[in-house]
Amino acid sequence: MKQITKVMGAVMAAAALATVALVTLPLKAAAEVMVDVAAHDKERILKLADAALKQVPLTITSDVAKYTTGGPNDFYSNGDYWWPDPSKPDGVPYVQRDGQTNPNNFVAHRMAMRNTKDAVAALAAAYKVTGDDKYVVKASELLKVFFIDEKTRMNPHLAFTQAIPGRTTGSKTGVIDGLHLVEIPAAIKALEKSKAFDVELAKALHAWFAELNHWMLTHKNGIDEGESLNNHAVAYFLQVAVFADFNGEKETLAKCRTRFKDVFVNVQMAADGSFPRETARTKPYAYSIFQLDNMVLLCKVLSTPEDNLWNYEGPEGRTIRKAVAWLYPYLADKSTWPKKPDVMAWDGWPSRQPALLFAGQAYNEPKYIELWKKLPTDPTDLEVRRNIAITQPVLWL
Repeated sequence: MKQITKVMGAVMAAAALATVALVTLPLKAAAEVMVDVAAHDKERILKLADAALKQVPLTITSDVAKYTTGGPNDFYSNGDYWWPDPSKPDGVPYVQRDGQTNPNNFVAHRMAMRNTKDAVAALAAAYKVTGDDKYVVKASELLKVFFIDEKTRMNPHLAFTQAIPGRTTGSKTGVIDGLHLVEIPAAIKALEKSKAFDVELAKALHAWFAELNHWMLTHKNGIDEGESLNNHAVAYFLQVAVFADFNGEKETLAKCRTRFKDVFVNVQMAADGSFPRETARTKPYAYSIFQLDNMVLLCKVLSTPEDNLWNYEGPEGRTIRKAVAWLYPYLADKSTWPKKPDVMAWDGWPSRQPALLFAGQAYNEPKYIELWKKLPTDPTDLEVRRNIAITQPVLWL
């Protein structure tokens, strides 16, 4: 708590000085969409929230990984596509199989993070649509155990993520594991509207995410991840942008907008709206969906009335609108996908992709929203679940 306390004052002062507008539509239109989503999703939200009310608080300290070099409060995971070398007695160092997730990898910390996020998001969404403080009380309990309590909290860094036995104790690519944290600030914003949400807990959570963002922006793994030329960089900057927005970090948000335009739209995207580095993978369909979801959410988080990225067009005509339009037909009818099926989890896609809702909202495109309504929610396939960071879109409206 000492380290968190040091940054707490500065964080809250910054948050008081500036917040970033997330509105990309006239107020009336945005409100209408929000009400529609709340009404459409209410039954689902309450079902998930009622289950979350019964959830025992989760923590990463409950499970210690065999190969970790960190402490009990340090988040750890293995590189997904790395397997024991069958030619070695102990299988070390691991060898790579692109696109094929090793089912024996250590995933306990990922599951604790993801399940905590899902529960907190559901509880916050339930509070938003009902105003019932019982959801706030439970969400507070889960947040305190996972992020704040000295004995059980996750330390605010990702230094030991996607470790590869025999090769590295933590890699830049592992920073993507923090993607499932991006919905927590959105949930906290909703919870903070309740008098039942403790002010000191809120301060500690703001400080935790400020410290994580500082690590993201200064640690070699974070810096290197941000320089990637594929979906990893987009996922990295989505985290940075969300955490910066949470604490009113204007300069960081400005840098994120520049990267969105100069690199993600004008370099990573092809003229037709596709993302060649994703379509070249062994899971081109899943990677294209993953990239679009994160690009659209990043566009939403970063857009302001003064700098509306929904309308940004690069020198060669590239836009986020083209990216959504390119993938939409294949979300509507997967059988038209022009490439080979993904090597795994093919049957689980598409799910109810948030890109459709947010782009439909921004561009007043009913067919996107109608498809979003029809697609299945809450996938059970763990490979699909880990590639969808947003589970409660009502929190983002």
